[in-house]
Amino acid sequence: MLRRSFNAVLTAFFTIVFSITNGLYGHVSANQYVEGKDIIIPTSDSVGFETEEIEVTASMIRTPLPKASRIIGIMTQEQISEYPVQSVNDILKYAVGVDVRQRGPMGAQTDIGIRGGNFEQVAILLDGINICDPQTGHNSFDFPVDMSDIDHIELLEGPAGRAYGSSSLMGAINIVTKTATVTSGHAHAEAGSWGYAASGASAAAVGDGWNNMLSVNYGCSDGYSRSKAGHLNADMEYKKAFYKGSYSDDDIKVNWHAGASVKDWGSNTFYSAKFDEQFEHTFKTYTAIQAENRIGRVHIHPSAWWNHNEDRFELIRGNEATVPFNYHRSDVAGVGFNSWFDWKLGRTAVGAELKNENLVSGNLGEPLTESKHIKGTECDYTKGLNRTNLSFILEHNLNLKWFSMSAGVVGVRNSWNGMDLRFYPGVDMSARLGDNLKLFATYNTSLRLPSVTELYYSVGGYKADSHLKPEELKAFDLGLKYADPRGIQASASVYYNRCSNMIDWIMDISQPEEDRHWESVNFTEINSFGAEFTANISLETLFPGQRLFKSIDVAYNYIDQEKVDVPNIQSRTTLEYLKHKAVAGIHFNLPLNMELGVNFRYQDRTGSFTDTDSQVRDYEPYSVADARLQWRNGRYELFLEGNNLTGKQYFDYGCVPQPGFWTIAGISVDF
Repeated sequence: MLRRSFNAVLTAFFTIVFSITNGLYGHVSANQYVEGKDIIIPTSDSVGFETEEIEVTASMIRTPLPKASRIIGIMTQEQISEYPVQSVNDILKYAVGVDVRQRGPMGAQTDIGIRGGNFEQVAILLDGINICDPQTGHNSFDFPVDMSDIDHIELLEGPAGRAYGSSSLMGAINIVTKTATVTSGHAHAEAGSWGYAASGASAAAVGDGWNNMLSVNYGCSDGYSRSKAGHLNADMEYKKAFYKGSYSDDDIKVNWHAGASVKDWGSNTFYSAKFDEQFEHTFKTYTAIQAENRIGRVHIHPSAWWNHNEDRFELIRGNEATVPFNYHRSDVAGVGFNSWFDWKLGRTAVGAELKNENLVSGNLGEPLTESKHIKGTECDYTKGLNRTNLSFILEHNLNLKWFSMSAGVVGVRNSWNGMDLRFYPGVDMSARLGDNLKLFATYNTSLRLPSVTELYYSVGGYKADSHLKPEELKAFDLGLKYADPRGIQASASVYYNRCSNMIDWIMDISQPEEDRHWESVNFTEINSFGAEFTANISLETLFPGQRLFKSIDVAYNYIDQEKVDVPNIQSRTTLEYLKHKAVAGIHFNLPLNMELGVNFRYQDRTGSFTDTDSQVRDYEPYSVADARLQWRNGRYELFLEGNNLTGKQYFDYGCVPQPGFWTIAGISVDF
């Protein structure tokens, strides 16, 4: 009875909203809805794309999107292609629950946080394989794939330890690449402001159960700023290559990938306001293989991967004699084994993962017993750290007609600091309250081990603590998702995070300037409350008699962190978060096969930073408008996009000003 009453109230509310809107334009019958139609929703929720074709991994068991017990954000390739973006970093700016802190455009360097967390607390995955670097999360978005290689992006807000391991304290982002259905090819080229130019090509061969795809991409830019000496200090150059293959038949499916990313960029004042000619070089390779059986009662999914990362940071670009460069190399290798089976009470899964992280460095870690030469230099790696992580997962899923549940526990043990086996339980539940409304409730726990930088970086005004404790989080979520087949969709959620031992870099600004330094510490506890709302109207579906208006979408996220107020303490991460974020967009169908999208973002960040004049400044709220005009005709596409149309000056991070108005034009062709 209670469920029926609650359902009636919520249904009446959304029906009133629909009736008011529909009354302005006339009645639209329900049979005009096209099931499975892509609807653009630039938010952290994807209530409009509930198709069985997309399987998501919000838990250990891959589940069709409509049956998932958590609200999961999905950005499809069709949606991504309609936004004025050139990188994964850029598209996430339109996800309302995600904090994108850019230090340079076109994906030069970006830190990504979720729900008030920082860039170290988010798991980044490529086709389900974790590619996080134990050295630092700063460079996690050096993907080897181009935007045109992506099938969709999964965004999971909140702890995801049962699905993605111990690095997913605040959430996870999974980049899922395309699997070609026919032999085909693709090529594209772009050019724009500040000497930006990029090009790429891909080819796929399909036949007899085999599927192979290869893509190569290159891009560069002079950058939008110069150092005080007049030199380039925000320039960027990248090279990418990615290969994906698979074989499948009636009995088995095997897929594998290999990718490489080489990137160089002027780091401006990224890591220190006192030096405006910093520079960084990264080289990364990714390899993985996964398999699964398609017959039998027991489903088995083994996997193995190896990620290799090299990083060179120059505090003074090209001048190693004055300040030695920082060299780091990390190798992450792992094997995983998951298995599930169905029985009378649902689906039960068990799994295990063994992962080894090995890092050698010029200044991070414990002294090596034997130094290792750094190829191409006269220097050696003299320090390092090796740690092994072992995790076990037990999970059970139950799917009824109106109710679904996923409950489980992950056990984690790490060799670092003699960490004992710890258990982190979680449960996700959802209930259908009618044909169009779904209620979600979740409780999840997770942990995150400190990065090697947080443990050992004690150079140039930084002092690290090698005895930091792991961060731990308990999170509660309650949400509603409404999807009306007539074209109106909405979601609302509230969440509460209780985080212990939060790691942050802090500075005591009451000290004389010459004595100030950044120190890595564990905060005792930080509690966060958040609320999020998204809404989308597919005007094509709602009003099929018109062609001009395609869709309207709005979203808003609010976060409030409760913490001990420590006077004269400046934070680099934890105490800086988006208190308010709003995104909105309107998309049009224009004559001559053209489309126009106009998008808006408003962000209000709490926290402060020290500028180049050593003055402490609060972050100021700002709003930015972007637009993209594109023409499509069969295999061909032309586009023109403008970012920051009003030329707003703003800061995402520290004292690094973001670019003003900039534009890019491009062409692509399929063959």
